[in-house]
Amino acid sequence: MKKDLIVIKFGTASITKPNGEPDQNIIADIAEQVAELAKKNRIVIVSSGAVGAGKHFIKNYEGEISQRKAAAAIGNPLLLSMYSQHFAKFGTQVAQSLCERQHFANRGQFLQLKETYQELWKNNIIPIANENDVVSNRELRFSDNDELATLIAGGFGASVLMICTVAGGLLDKEKKVVPEIKSISEDIIGLVDSSKSSLGLGGMASKLTFTKLATKMGIKVIIFGMAKPQGIPEALSQNSGSTFLPETVKLSARNKWLASGGLSVGKLMLDSGASKAILSRKSLLAVGIKSLEGDFGKGEVVELLDDKLQVIAVARVRESSEALKDNPKTQNLVVAHADDIVML
Repeated sequence: MKKDLIVIKFGTASITKPNGEPDQNIIADIAEQVAELAKKNRIVIVSSGAVGAGKHFIKNYEGEISQRKAAAAIGNPLLLSMYSQHFAKFGTQVAQSLCERQHFANRGQFLQLKETYQELWKNNIIPIANENDVVSNRELRFSDNDELATLIAGGFGASVLMICTVAGGLLDKEKKVVPEIKSISEDIIGLVDSSKSSLGLGGMASKLTFTKLATKMGIKVIIFGMAKPQGIPEALSQNSGSTFLPETVKLSARNKWLASGGLSVGKLMLDSGASKAILSRKSLLAVGIKSLEGDFGKGEVVELLDDKLQVIAVARVRESSEALKDNPKTQNLVVAHADDIVML
């Protein structure tokens, strides 16, 4: 029987001391709990903290991009060494996986990454993923590691995505953890404190954005903390943290990859007729496009926006942006076939 996949993301503040250095005690707890969990599940850890681990080696550190890249180059091996040391106590090997956006945006590269992970799981090795900060040309980010974790969870077919935070969950207005959320409504979004950790890149707003995307792909999302004993298994058992229930969907592996966000290179703004057609699972015709943004080629992924500029779907297009600008209203020209459109 195929093991379930659980993706567990640890933010910088959740695994570091106030000065940004990794907290050995928390990493030891993570190793013990995840090693046990890995006996019955496939696991991917997405871990921030490389910049924090390396920045104190950089003189006069001020957080400039070149300094962050240098700090990450120092911090990544230090952080992986700590994970490796603690997992070894439980007979578990870990592997480093430094990812870039192209590894997900390009289907061929994504499948190669997936094959590598499958080989690691086959040998009971846990991949520890992080962005390849040293060479990233987008200011070190996907948008943050919440996005990377969601891409992995969606693209690889995870059943659960766990996101570790200092807060330990989504807090209500009385600062108590909301235990279960059936849908991410405006009321839920209204609970978000706009502040974020000085150590990390993403706050709760980021987490809810990618949580919403993950639940739409049928993935259960748990936002939890490591402050209490057995933080990971307790959150999985819904005894702590905030559990966001997944929607019931039937998406192929390919369409989960397509929908997993962060891949789009352009936007198509649709008129009301085209929006209704898309919502009715029909193909997108050129005549229904009011305007477009971005430069994209045939086969690339774009977002589809309705007349209120709300993203309603992503699509793999059959026409380039240049062709659409040259022939904007060609009759019966299929820009995206219904099979290549995934609703969001």
